[in-house]
Amino acid sequence: MIKIIPYERQYAEEAVAMWRKAKERALGRKDIHSFADHVYFMTEVLAKDHDVFLALDEPKDRVCGLLALKATELSQLYLHVDYQQQGLGSRFMALAKERSPELLELYTYESNTGARQFYEKHGFKDIARGNDNEDSMPDIRYRWLSAKA
Repeated sequence: MIKIIPYERQYAEEAVAMWRKAKERALGRKDIHSFADHVYFMTEVLAKDHDVFLALDEPKDRVCGLLALKATELSQLYLHVDYQQQGLGSRFMALAKERSPELLELYTYESNTGARQFYEKHGFKDIARGNDNEDSMPDIRYRWLSAKA
């Protein structure tokens, strides 16, 4: 059974390892930050400035997903490579829309076709393109508006 819980510090290293592996698989390249820097970012920045949720495979006590939100910004959504295409991303998206029921915005890399398909399937629209990110890769700004907005 996969349970979604608020972030707990005890899972920081495992969550970062999962996050990095998923990102590297999606982009086809290694992360530009060290593992230690990424853990620092998770514990000292993301967890303090965002609402962070983890998906845990309870029988295995294994982190299998990460969602980070700040107001209407969906900052991070990563799934362990072994848990993709199983509905967990849709569960995270439902949680994000519940917490921000009128509007959500996010960035994803243009080359991440899997993420782009996922977001578009969930009603997000491409509103801008650029490459103003630390990886200097082309990205897409997406926006979701509820039917009420």
